[in-house]
Amino acid sequence: MTNNKESTAFKSQPSWLQNYIDSPEKQRELYRRTLIIIVLSQILSGAGLAAGLTVGALLAQDMLGSDSYAGIPAALLTLGSAGSAFLVGRISQKFGRRSGLSAGFLAGGLGAIGVVISALTNNIALLFVSLLIYGAGTATNLQARYAGTDLAISTQRATAVSIVMVSTTLGAVAGPNMVDVMGSFAISIGVPALAGPFILGAAAYILAGFVLLVLLRPDPLIVAKAIEEKKISNGVSDNKLSNQGTKKNRGIVVGATIMVLTQIVMISIMTMTPIHMKHYGHGLTEVGLVIGFHIGAMFLPSLVTGILVDKFGRTTMAIASGLILFASGILAAVAPVNSMLLLITSLVLLGLGWNLGLISGTALIVDSTNLSNRAKTQGSVDVLIALAGASGGALSGIIVAQSSYAMLSFAGSFLSLLLIPVIIWSRSNQNK
Repeated sequence: MTNNKESTAFKSQPSWLQNYIDSPEKQRELYRRTLIIIVLSQILSGAGLAAGLTVGALLAQDMLGSDSYAGIPAALLTLGSAGSAFLVGRISQKFGRRSGLSAGFLAGGLGAIGVVISALTNNIALLFVSLLIYGAGTATNLQARYAGTDLAISTQRATAVSIVMVSTTLGAVAGPNMVDVMGSFAISIGVPALAGPFILGAAAYILAGFVLLVLLRPDPLIVAKAIEEKKISNGVSDNKLSNQGTKKNRGIVVGATIMVLTQIVMISIMTMTPIHMKHYGHGLTEVGLVIGFHIGAMFLPSLVTGILVDKFGRTTMAIASGLILFASGILAAVAPVNSMLLLITSLVLLGLGWNLGLISGTALIVDSTNLSNRAKTQGSVDVLIALAGASGGALSGIIVAQSSYAMLSFAGSFLSLLLIPVIIWSRSNQNK
């Protein structure tokens, strides 16, 4: 009787959805198609992501006239990212990835337009509000990594995350290296040079939003939830953790901790590097080059690191992340500021360590959640990550103003070592 009711329930699904439920081949095709669409949107949105990271601190310094507040843009971006991550996660859980991600990117584009207007009018209040809204693009750029895992099997998840992340590289690396070009374009239309990259950011985020809004059909999360519901009804769910609540919660805690710590270290050092370089006479071209290499290292290694995370395990690669971040902080602290090679190397290591931490932490979160609550949980975890970044961005300016860039880098390097006891704790509990 129960089976008949369940069969009737599934037959009542829309025909297009029932076709995917019944066909593993169509599921695989949709998985591949979803990755292609997400990759396209990430290529576009990467340029928007890079604009705020590259010149946000310099624009605030120019408008406020003080280094002490140079970390405020990063703090506002990540604070806005926190609120947006929560909303994008909730919207995605209820309406699907297409609705949540497209709304986030379109909001980010509107925020970028607001930044340009604030620079034109020298309106500090509008700048701060616009940076908060602009943070929606950053949150959505990161949330998109989850969309690639919705239809992936457990041994594909880290690799799926990495494919989405590596696609961000093209736009993210091009963005910082177009600072001068966009600055000249901005001046030619009567806009301050430092607002130029935000013109690029507005176009990038809005285009990325429309790509998802138009092309991400059928929605991968809606299809994945329907498939999982049928498996559960048939007693063949492949969710190994479905009845292991304690392990699930531990996995979420460990995954979130890995990503929070790596975000604090990365944001704090990256935010103050342009200010540090400017103090010692480096121009926007040099700043763009260093940040471009850094953002490239955040995303470009993803194809390899995703495979490593799937092959050698989430926690093993999280330890590697902590050690690489430690080396990055030490090198940033002791590198002569006139050595572009050492500055680039330290920021490349910073990006690589962050990459390993994000992919391993993301895979742990996906492993430890069910499709019935996955998007909502992912959004909540990304709120913590964004708040951690906001704290790192805000404190970084104060630390450098009161002490030095070297002290900030030393603090970040030793903070990254906290990943090791967290992983040891998680492994010891797994054996109980």
